[in-house]
Amino acid sequence: MLKIIITGGSGLLGQYLNLAASEKYDILTIYNSNPGNCLRFNSAKTDLRDEDRFNKLFADFKPNIVIHSAAITNPIPKPDQSPKLYYDVNVQAAKNLAGLCGKFNSKLIYISTDLVYAGYRGSMLKEDAKLIPASLYAETKLMAEIKIQETIENFIILRTSLLYGFGLNHSRCHFHNMFEDLKNKLPVKLFIDQFRTPISLNEAARIIIETIDKDIRSDIINLGGKERVSRYELGEILCNEAGLDKTLLEKIKMSDVHQLPKVEDVSLNTDKLRLFRINQKSIGESIKEMLKD
Repeated sequence: MLKIIITGGSGLLGQYLNLAASEKYDILTIYNSNPGNCLRFNSAKTDLRDEDRFNKLFADFKPNIVIHSAAITNPIPKPDQSPKLYYDVNVQAAKNLAGLCGKFNSKLIYISTDLVYAGYRGSMLKEDAKLIPASLYAETKLMAEIKIQETIENFIILRTSLLYGFGLNHSRCHFHNMFEDLKNKLPVKLFIDQFRTPISLNEAARIIIETIDKDIRSDIINLGGKERVSRYELGEILCNEAGLDKTLLEKIKMSDVHQLPKVEDVSLNTDKLRLFRINQKSIGESIKEMLKD
């Protein structure tokens, strides 16, 4: 049985990765603060910046695969989040993990973001589209991509689109908050001028795990849904599927949110993903499934 280390195991995506990976593989899931569902599995509490600790974890566990999903993801840094902290966690830690993967002959699956692309160069962007990150988060994710490519050859970089769904345990996302507000008949403000190709947390985790069994090496692949939508349109689909009141949705523009990095369109072309016989469900299908659970 393959052995897999998952970083960011208590995060929004990480907890779904724990569930999906543990069905087929022997996992070691890493968390730093909140454990989330990590304690249900073989797990370790470790700071991403502790290279010595990770070296010991690699030596003891001997992973075949490392899924690196941990990062500081805030587009607008919090007061205690300096540029150096972003660099140390998002870039240097990724480089260190890549070095350990090389040392222990492990494949690295790196979870990047659609926000590395220029947000004003058209829609349904392919993997070779212009890269101009607009936030410190996106900039450090792109820097990490470069460090990984410079360090090892056995890697997959997955540029992941907007994730939606219901967070597990302590984790939350905008979609989850939107659903709860709409259920409580509260108004929700949603962008009409930013376009993504959203993918559900469950679908993203499934697809990431599917890449393990594919013959993919030294490659960058877009990971997103099939449909290009605004946040407002995503809200409309949720209302349609869940029987919620669409009149509670309020249209806003990105310029209405102070300090928000403006990214107009980073919708993803996912033809390359489907070349590996990996297919995505529609937004409607995904929401129907999560509402059943």
